[in-house]
Amino acid sequence: MQQKAIPFLLMRGGSSRGPFFNRGDLPTDLSELSEVLISVTGSGHPLNIDGVGGGNAVTTKVAMLSKSDDDWADVDYFFAQVSVEKQLVDYKPTCGNMLTAVGPAAIEMGLIPITDSITEIKIRAVNTGAKIIARVQTPDNHVSYFGDTEIDGVPGTSAPIELLFLEVAGSSTGHLFPTGSPVNLIQGIEVTCMDVAMPMVIARASDFGLSGTETREELDANKEFFKQMESIRIEAGQLMGMGDVSQSVTPKFGLLNSVGEINQIGCRYFMPWETHPTVAVTGSQCLASCALAKGTVADGLMQTDGRSPVLVTLHHPMGTMDVLIDYSTDGDNYVNKSAGLVRTARKIAGGEIFAHLEE
Repeated sequence: MQQKAIPFLLMRGGSSRGPFFNRGDLPTDLSELSEVLISVTGSGHPLNIDGVGGGNAVTTKVAMLSKSDDDWADVDYFFAQVSVEKQLVDYKPTCGNMLTAVGPAAIEMGLIPITDSITEIKIRAVNTGAKIIARVQTPDNHVSYFGDTEIDGVPGTSAPIELLFLEVAGSSTGHLFPTGSPVNLIQGIEVTCMDVAMPMVIARASDFGLSGTETREELDANKEFFKQMESIRIEAGQLMGMGDVSQSVTPKFGLLNSVGEINQIGCRYFMPWETHPTVAVTGSQCLASCALAKGTVADGLMQTDGRSPVLVTLHHPMGTMDVLIDYSTDGDNYVNKSAGLVRTARKIAGGEIFAHLEE
């Protein structure tokens, strides 16, 4: 066995946290890469006691950055979701919260130069092919982590980072509604299988006998609900053309409920084997789009003012998240043009992290 030193930054992005690496410092082979990521996060133990993971799926995330060879993008963002208790790494999804810190991290790593008081960075999410523009506060020729922007689920305030997601409809499966229908009946429950920034299976909370206002702890303790939800998610994955998803964190699962306010809707988001403390940035776009599109399980749950772009407010366990959706409708056809959010990030630590590897 040996300990291998790898340069890294520990960053908070939105309401997630994890190590950021230069892709060139890591193995190209995915099985070898997984071995490294499992080691550095401490995957395989509920507390991740032997690594920098925090015993929760939002703190066992990894971002790997490199200069992009894409004609459009400046930076490639390769994401890995490392399991907390199982020594597994999933490279299928992306993470919009961690994406928030990609711009600052790319500048800190020297991959991208600062261009003005606000530096605009074009990012390609390698896992899904999604294109994102990030606008990072860079006054006095350095990244600023200080400001007045608050996001629910994170204490204090920080500098705002604007994210604009482009061409996100069908980014993983190739279709807005991968099953060909806005509603499918699976095991007696109506669901919408939708792919906007993140492939998701979305249902009404009431159809599971839930209010949609349950706390994260209450939902995590509801083992019967999780058993039923997972069975539906696996069947939906097959219908969505994603194959056997029993070992994959995608598609994600979401619940919606009415809050009785214009352009606002309640949600609960699952990762998928535990409840997200807030809601993922990618998932927020899919949930907001579901609320706007006709014929989905959200039909009748949210009243809109008919404007586009529209600011949709999602109510999650720790507060709210606003998603700016630019969309159009052609009859009953929903067309997602782009989605925008404002999030924050922070550099927590930097230096070398040690992976415990076999020689």
